[in-house]
Amino acid sequence: MPSQKKYDQILDALKHLLENKDIKTISVNEIAQAAGIAKGSIYYYFPSKEAIMDALVERNYEKPMETAKNLAKQTNISPFTRMAMIFQACRNTSVEFLRQNAKAPENKMPDTLLLHQKYLNHLVTELKPVLTAIIEQGIEKGDIHFDRPAALAEIVLIVLAVKSDTTLIPSTQEEIEETILGLISLLEKGTGNPAGSLNFLMTPP
Repeated sequence: MPSQKKYDQILDALKHLLENKDIKTISVNEIAQAAGIAKGSIYYYFPSKEAIMDALVERNYEKPMETAKNLAKQTNISPFTRMAMIFQACRNTSVEFLRQNAKAPENKMPDTLLLHQKYLNHLVTELKPVLTAIIEQGIEKGDIHFDRPAALAEIVLIVLAVKSDTTLIPSTQEEIEETILGLISLLEKGTGNPAGSLNFLMTPP
C-alpha cells in the first residue's frame, strides 16, 4: 500500500536537491538516497524523474487549487462572484510562485524556467474545468450568454497566468491592470453584460 510519508519524502528530497543542483544532473538514484529509501521504491510511486517534478509543482499549489475547485460547488454564490474568486486564486498562486523563485541564482534559471512551465501548465489545466463549470452554471441561470464556456475559461486563465507573471512579459502594475481591464471588457461583451459591470472582478470579493 502506498505510503503518504514516503511519497512526501521523495518530493522533499527532490526539492532539497534542486537547491544546489541542476535538474538534468539529478538522477533517480540520488533522489532515492536523499529520501532515504530504495531506488526501486521510487518507481512504486513515480514512473520517472519528470513525474516527480510534476508532483512537486502540484503539491506546492495544492491548497489554493483545492479552494478554487470547491468554488464550482457553491451554486448559492453568483457565477461572477465565483469568477472573481478564481481570478484572485490565479493571481495569488502566480505571486506565490514568483516569491518562491525570486532569489534563484542565475545558474539556476533553466530549472526555474522548467518549473515555471510546469506551474503554468498545472494552473491552467487544474482551473480550466472549475472555471468552465462556473461559466456553464451562469449560462444555465441566464447570467452569462456564451456558447463556448471551455474556450472562454482557457482564454481567461492563460491571460491571467501569463500577465500576472512579470518574468515572462515584464510589466508594470499599471500595465497588468490595463490588460486585465481589457480582458474584463471582452468578458462583458462576450457574456452580454453592460460595460463596467464586471470591473469588480479586478479585486477579491
